Amino acid sequence: MSYRILIVDDSKLARMAVAKVLGAVHPDWVRVEAANADEAVARARETTLDLAVLDFNMPGRDGLALVAELHALKPGMPLAVISANHQTEIVQRVGEAGATFLAKPLTEAALRSFLDSAVKRLEAAKT
Repeated sequence: MSYRILIVDDSKLARMAVAKVLGAVHPDWVRVEAANADEAVARARETTLDLAVLDFNMPGRDGLALVAELHALKPGMPLAVISANHQTEIVQRVGEAGATFLAKPLTEAALRSFLDSAVKRLEAAKT
């Protein structure tokens, strides 16, 4: 089954890197991109999204603030936050916000693990 995934990062290069890894794992999935939290919220309001991968550090609102906004708009939507900052406090805050932490640079194995878990959650929610 094909899903719609939101990729949010202020760096076009970073969005391309996530899209490349996603394309290797699930080439049939639809990618929706946003460069910041405002664009991400707009995309979430205007289109159906199944899951999202968000950058932690962005101008304006960071990935944790965006997690809260997306959970309010789309309760139960699986979310991952990616960051090069692997400090225990950051990883813990991401988990407490209800998202999965993924380290940058993003590996295919890490993204695949998140996506597999997300698909299981989405499928379970349908039953």
